[in-house]
Amino acid sequence: MASERMTENSPLKHIVKYALPLVAASAFQLFYNAADSIIAGRFIGRDALAATGIASPVMNLIILSISGLCIGCGVLMSQYFGAREDYKLKRALSTLLLFGLIFSSLVAFLGFILTKQILILINTPSEVIEISTAYLSIIFLGSPFTYFYNALSSALKSVGDSSTPLKFLLFSSALNLILDLIFIGALGFGIVCSATTTVIAEAVSAILAFIYIYRHVDILKIGKKDWAIDRPMLKKILSYGSVTALQQAVQPVGKLMIQSAVNSLGVDVIAAFNAVTRVDDFAFTPEQSIGHAVTTFTAQNKGANKKDRILKGLKDGLIVELTYGVFIGIIAFTLKEEIMGLFAQSDSDLVIKEGVKYLSTMAFFYILPALTNGMQGFMRGLGKMKITLLSTFIQVAFRVIFTYLLIDSLGIRAISISCAIGWTAMMLFEYPYCYYHIKKNLKETSKA
Repeated sequence: MASERMTENSPLKHIVKYALPLVAASAFQLFYNAADSIIAGRFIGRDALAATGIASPVMNLIILSISGLCIGCGVLMSQYFGAREDYKLKRALSTLLLFGLIFSSLVAFLGFILTKQILILINTPSEVIEISTAYLSIIFLGSPFTYFYNALSSALKSVGDSSTPLKFLLFSSALNLILDLIFIGALGFGIVCSATTTVIAEAVSAILAFIYIYRHVDILKIGKKDWAIDRPMLKKILSYGSVTALQQAVQPVGKLMIQSAVNSLGVDVIAAFNAVTRVDDFAFTPEQSIGHAVTTFTAQNKGANKKDRILKGLKDGLIVELTYGVFIGIIAFTLKEEIMGLFAQSDSDLVIKEGVKYLSTMAFFYILPALTNGMQGFMRGLGKMKITLLSTFIQVAFRVIFTYLLIDSLGIRAISISCAIGWTAMMLFEYPYCYYHIKKNLKETSKA
């Protein structure tokens, strides 16, 4: 897919065309993540399934912080692309990559040496702390590859190409899965091998994206004279990206706090929570991908000064979000027993039972993040990063507070109910803001 400007023709067509590869990419990645947990649970055992679940929120904190910075810069690059300011587009990408080399290396170093202390801090049970440390420390070392793939992927998406990153992801995830099946399933290697294959897959994704851009995407190809950190540009990137990174980090920080509450319920519930979190991802991640499509559409049209198209794009984006939210809720509720049976060994009745409890309630709530992600994408595309941060903070705060209030009496169900409360609070904040402030801002910008 070549670069594509979203400033002409049907907003719905652009959003769907852009979102489909993102949804497919996230779905495939989620299938891999689920397969990774299935392989860990079935071939290594309950402790390995619990360990990957405990490591997951820490991993997500790394990935979402990195992707948040890249998404923020992607909004800026989309605006430059819409305005046809190609030189600024390349300078933004160069600055993002060079700054990322320093940033991601620091994350890898600090994460590697502090892994065990982090796991102790979140109340990891002593029986799985060593296996969790081995897994997570290797994941930290892969942080630079995660950063570079996300940066290059954001650059491609900013110019309207969402299908090429999907191809890289398909290849690397398939490679990861094949390596897991060979070395863990067939040869019996342990959880260290699982972490290592994940890092290898991330490296392959980054390398493929870099080669593709240099061979096929002239608008993003950075020449020797363009490789530099542009300080004014870095300041602008950080003003967008740091707020988005902080917003992205709020979610896994909340998840870490919730994981700490879950860890007090025992290894069986930890394993069940890991499994249902993978199911949740099939709802949340594609909904976020649709939100990213709304972001790119909004940012390109803002850069092109075509404000009349932006609200139409929001309406069409929300229709797509709601359709998916209803669909995934029906699937999760109807197949909850079969889904949990995939993750646990046949003698793990308690793990399956706890997972079914969770899905029985959460399936009805998947429509709520569909509504919030569409609005988040819209405001992010307008550059309203602080509002998206505040609304996310409200959602996470309510979610964590009610989890701790309800978990002793409701067990794992408390988490799904608390999620619904958090999303409702988020909508009560951001929808009135959109109505009274964002529309006014668009009208003022149009007159400027």
